[in-house]
Amino acid sequence: MAGVLLGYAVRGSVRRLRGFPDLPPRLLRSADFLRMGDVVEKSHNDITNVLFCGFHFPASQNYTREYLKGYPFIKVDEVALDEVPNVIHRYHICVVKNRRFDATVIDKAVQMKLIMQFGVGLEGVDIEAATRCNIKVARIPGSSTGNAASCAEMAIYLILGLLRKQKEMDNAVKQKNLGVPVGETLLGKTVFILGFGAIGVDLAKRLRPFGVKILATKRSWTTVSLPPNASGAPNDEIDHLVDKKGGPENLYEFAGEADIVVTCLALNAATAGIVDGRFLSSMRKVSLLVNIARGGLLDYNAVHQHLQSGHLGGLGIDVAWTEPFDPEDPILKFPNVLITPHVAGVTEYSYRTMAKVVGDCALQLHAGSPLTGVEIVN
Repeated sequence: MAGVLLGYAVRGSVRRLRGFPDLPPRLLRSADFLRMGDVVEKSHNDITNVLFCGFHFPASQNYTREYLKGYPFIKVDEVALDEVPNVIHRYHICVVKNRRFDATVIDKAVQMKLIMQFGVGLEGVDIEAATRCNIKVARIPGSSTGNAASCAEMAIYLILGLLRKQKEMDNAVKQKNLGVPVGETLLGKTVFILGFGAIGVDLAKRLRPFGVKILATKRSWTTVSLPPNASGAPNDEIDHLVDKKGGPENLYEFAGEADIVVTCLALNAATAGIVDGRFLSSMRKVSLLVNIARGGLLDYNAVHQHLQSGHLGGLGIDVAWTEPFDPEDPILKFPNVLITPHVAGVTEYSYRTMAKVVGDCALQLHAGSPLTGVEIVN
């Protein structure tokens, strides 16, 4: 509400053109509203500076800049990743994207009030260092922006591409061959969703109509109980989505039952390299692996070895071990490997929605109002 009030006070006509509703008269007459108007008037000549790190994922800064076009007291910049430490002292808000923020960089952010991600992944941010410097760190929940749904759709895209042998189809088109290759159907397959948060839930919802069996694990689950609202969805809905649920102790068991494994985990000290040689060896021979979360979840050498041996039937990744990923990397030479350029969450809907969240945070910070639409992690 604070962000809407601020926007109305400063650029009411612009907000109406953007589809925001008029405020009721009682709010317009309220003392809180008048005080906020005073704050805006007093700070109108001040500038709140927002920094986007790097030039990758350009729609993030472009859409945010569009959203804030009517607010000249908010300035949005982007700089090269290696230039961030040299300019960070000028900014009040930083959207990190794929820039690592360690204590050295954070110590230079002398005006910083908020470090945030254009999405959910904060594994590159030293949260303890930010806390010591009185800087808030935030993510944008994927369940409320369409990011989780977008990532779930990409997982299905990669699954279908592997099952229908996308690279072989491309070659058949080039060679003017018809009726080859013979693909596989998703119908009747068993899918193991490794990590049942917002993306995992949205993936299960979209997989159900394909006629699959769904296995899922979540750190807080056990094979016999599911804590209330563990995934943000009612238990009866989860029970309907998942045929078999388990915790960390069930990883290898479920890997051995699945035709397809999809990793949907956050990357942290406990999950880095979780898909290692033991995990891959536990998977069914020629089963498929899809990763739309973080590249560091997979052990590179183990994946390469299991592709080379033929044990792993296919790999579909939207994220890689280093990014941008080397297009000449040996893993990409396998005919049963598909890669996309970290675009699982990059859709018009999700990016417009997240740009609005960033823009509203900038307006709220400028007015000294509470931040909304984000999850503060410190």
